[in-house]
Amino acid sequence: MSSLVISTFFLVLLLLLSATANSISWAKHLETVQIARQGLLQAVPWAQELRVLNGPGHLLGSTQSALTDCVALYEDAEPRLARTVSRNFSHDDVITWLSAALAGHMTCLDGLTERGVPFEAQQAQNLTRSIREALAVYGADVNRRRRKRKVGRRPGLNNVGDNLASWDSEKSKADFVVAQDGSGNYRTINEAVDALGRLGQNRPERVVVYVKLGVYREKVEIGRDLKNIMFIGDGIDKTVVTGNQNVQDGATTLNSATFAVALRVSSDLSVLYRCSFKGYQDTLFVHSLRQFYRECQIHGTIDFIFGDAAAILQNCDIFVRRPMDHQSNMITAQGRDDPNENTGISILNSRVAPSSEFRDVVGGFKSYLGRPWKKYSRTVFLKTDLDGLVDERGWKEWDGDFALSTLYYAEYMNTGGGASTRNRVRWPGFHVLSDANEANKFAVRNFIGGADWIPATGVPFWADL
Repeated sequence: MSSLVISTFFLVLLLLLSATANSISWAKHLETVQIARQGLLQAVPWAQELRVLNGPGHLLGSTQSALTDCVALYEDAEPRLARTVSRNFSHDDVITWLSAALAGHMTCLDGLTERGVPFEAQQAQNLTRSIREALAVYGADVNRRRRKRKVGRRPGLNNVGDNLASWDSEKSKADFVVAQDGSGNYRTINEAVDALGRLGQNRPERVVVYVKLGVYREKVEIGRDLKNIMFIGDGIDKTVVTGNQNVQDGATTLNSATFAVALRVSSDLSVLYRCSFKGYQDTLFVHSLRQFYRECQIHGTIDFIFGDAAAILQNCDIFVRRPMDHQSNMITAQGRDDPNENTGISILNSRVAPSSEFRDVVGGFKSYLGRPWKKYSRTVFLKTDLDGLVDERGWKEWDGDFALSTLYYAEYMNTGGGASTRNRVRWPGFHVLSDANEANKFAVRNFIGGADWIPATGVPFWADL
């Protein structure tokens, strides 16, 4: 009897020690995140001070815009890390938010460096280090059990028209209608967005904005406080949003539209369905967080799908356009800057083809699947039809041997005239996958946890390869 009591005592003691160790480990995790959060809080006045010290009389408008971008990026990132105090999040959530914080910080520094803005390097380095340390702690804890994401209840999903896939302009009801002819609530998209902001807490859980056919010449920005908004148009080339702001006129890459960026997405759990993005260089900026594109079209020339989001393009058409005479085409330029980020560009069951104006002159230009924008760039093409326009090497260097041993590029079961891997690059970071389990790491279920949140939108998807 005494031996049973002693055994039970030791078992209880071991369980208590294990629980204490887990509690200490969890506290360490949270502490690293909160240090990164404090760094972001300090970065806001730092960027604001730079903006004051280098006022309009000292710097060009583009530099002021870059500093404004920095403030906005830090203000976007901090509230996400603040949510970790509540513990109402998953392990993947935290890595996603930390990855986005690093993406925003690097976007800020890239903008300042490009414009030659003098800044205190130590302050920037401190924030970089704190975010990387937090990523290392969470990234190394690969055995932590993933908590299932709690997806908020979406209203009216059984009603016709309350999700993207079932929308019918004749039968479905929108909360706001935008129409240039005055037949809706507003004539511009920005007027509708402003109205959404004024609703505050009184707005419905999900808001549907229907934008009727027409060409809307405006720059539209959906702020971080506007969540669960569904924008519906009348179809590709029917509802068109276009702008004339560009880098050459002083805008930053983050906030430009035309040369540089046609669309930037920096929102979490974003779904884009049957949309078309048209540009040349830097068309689609998948800036940060988790994104899903289904049956979309992307047109461009150089680095026209780029950024540091965890982005999946499924059943999409990627149209390569004719570049300038001295240029080559690069489809992707992924910006992963730390090995512990959970980001990358995954192109699944899609198609790469020349645009109509490029088809007859494809042979006069080189076209590649991508090049490494940052040190740990990660891009995969899986079960995708690659036209013969793709160069036999497949991939292009960014600058000499930069990132060739640290990047992760992979191809799996692609088809078409450009799919042969026989003469592909022989970089240490390039992989031809043969294992379906390895390839499935970049499918919807595993890469962005999409099986938990995409169904609420009604958009069709394949969770696995």
